[in-house]
Amino acid sequence: MNYTRGVLLVVVLALLALSVAFVLPFLQFFLLALVLTVVFLPAQERLERRLSPSRAATVLVALASVTVVLPLLYVVRVTAADAIAIGRAIREGEVTFSGAEDRIQALVGIDVDITSALQSATGGVQFDSVVNVFGAVTHVLIGVGLTLFLLFYFLKDREAFFSWLHDRMPLSDDTQSDLYDEFDHIMKAVLLGHVLVAIVQGLLAGIGLIATGIPNATFWTVVMTVLSLLPVVGSFLVWGPAVIYLFANGQTVMAVGLALWGTVVVGVSDDYLRPIIVDRYAQINPSVIIIGVLGGIYVIGVMGIFFGPVIIGMLRATVDAFAEEFDANEMT
Repeated sequence: MNYTRGVLLVVVLALLALSVAFVLPFLQFFLLALVLTVVFLPAQERLERRLSPSRAATVLVALASVTVVLPLLYVVRVTAADAIAIGRAIREGEVTFSGAEDRIQALVGIDVDITSALQSATGGVQFDSVVNVFGAVTHVLIGVGLTLFLLFYFLKDREAFFSWLHDRMPLSDDTQSDLYDEFDHIMKAVLLGHVLVAIVQGLLAGIGLIATGIPNATFWTVVMTVLSLLPVVGSFLVWGPAVIYLFANGQTVMAVGLALWGTVVVGVSDDYLRPIIVDRYAQINPSVIIIGVLGGIYVIGVMGIFFGPVIIGMLRATVDAFAEEFDANEMT
């Protein structure tokens, strides 16, 4: 019996390793499908009162394509184009900071060469490789199709999957229910309480950049949206230097306007939105958000923005579940 179990365990581990290897190349799109499933699951449950699960999932996949996937692809395309343009312009000397360098020297008496430093930093990066671009585009197109495919079946077959998982997990019904509820709570907390606030703040700060004529505003808006997930500093890490850039280039009125916009409008939105949304839906310690977002991006990639805080938050829930199971076993 032990020999048979050992063989089955080896087979399971081998198949698990292969399955993980198959998923890893498209991990970002797999995780994106999970996020979209959490977002559209309430609508799926409502639609199933009138439609079959397959038809309801088809409607929501079409809706997700129009409202989320296509706009996301557009933003990614524009952001990538801006990043390539910025890198190429810096390498070819089209972007200079002579005005800012002269102003810094006049103010503090230090001779700095910002342009040369940026050229050295980007000199080894190949932004325009046709082969790399073609491979990236192909990978994204396949990944988008995979995301929509997975979203359909995650919505349609979720009950069967949870039933299978429930039967195979060696945990009590109460413990499993608590873990699933906690995962749902943390995921919604991250999406509603932090990602939504970050998107609003990033867009507001981006409007300020566009109005003051900062180049490649779309790229910097995306950057500010990600940075807005971090408490305290947030989008200031971008619009703050932008104010200095405008001031150093003699655009004093624009610099003052952007500073007021960032301080008043973006700052007030943070003061009002976080108590309304974060405190209501997302009572998660800020340290979990900071470590989860930064560590998640480094380890998982872009989708680590969502799953980093969730993974850290689930650690506490799992430890609590373990303690409850241990106490229950001790009592029996």
